[in-house]
Amino acid sequence: MSNDRKTLCVLISGNGSNLQAIIDRIEAGKLNATIGCVISNQPQAYGLQRAQQAGIDNYCLSHRDYESREAYDEALAALLARYQPDCVVLAGFMRILTESFVNRFSGQLVNIHPSLLPKYKGLNTHQRAIDNGDDVHGVSVHYVTPELDGGPVIVQSRVPVFSEDTADELASRVQEQERQLYPLVLDWICNDRLYMKDNKAVLDNEELPQTGYASD
Repeated sequence: MSNDRKTLCVLISGNGSNLQAIIDRIEAGKLNATIGCVISNQPQAYGLQRAQQAGIDNYCLSHRDYESREAYDEALAALLARYQPDCVVLAGFMRILTESFVNRFSGQLVNIHPSLLPKYKGLNTHQRAIDNGDDVHGVSVHYVTPELDGGPVIVQSRVPVFSEDTADELASRVQEQERQLYPLVLDWICNDRLYMKDNKAVLDNEELPQTGYASD
């Protein structure tokens, strides 16, 4: 186990509730990390205010200022490189990253996705779960690979779906789990327990199954 504090860089597009959960865990001394910077592609993202209030370097790098996805990702990679992150944390970053960007940070990119992958890749996951009559939904933390929401799953958490649920109600239930799950995974990374090898998530030198770490 390493005593060195790992540097996280967090990418957001919106409210930043997962970012706040990570900040709170660090400030409580329960996550051996420092956040180098927070970057948003949306200037109105409230997560930028959260970062500012916590004294964290924060930037709006608007995708609208770049003529192509490739040009944006090059600028994003250059900004991240200034902080030499051990881990790049996608926390509600609503951009599809180019293959060259993902490969540059391979093994350092993690994402949280509101479904039990491989179910419901992409958007509108809560409504899709309701429309399909699912009685269980949830959230996955996974490594990022060039395939959209297709990287190896690290851990999942399940929540019930009730017959009267709206998408917003189900989302709220999932987000409660997200705020517990993401700091847990980052703790594994910061303590050198978790890494990606041969497109598999490896925890404590054991390859994790397709659905990730099983806690129950």
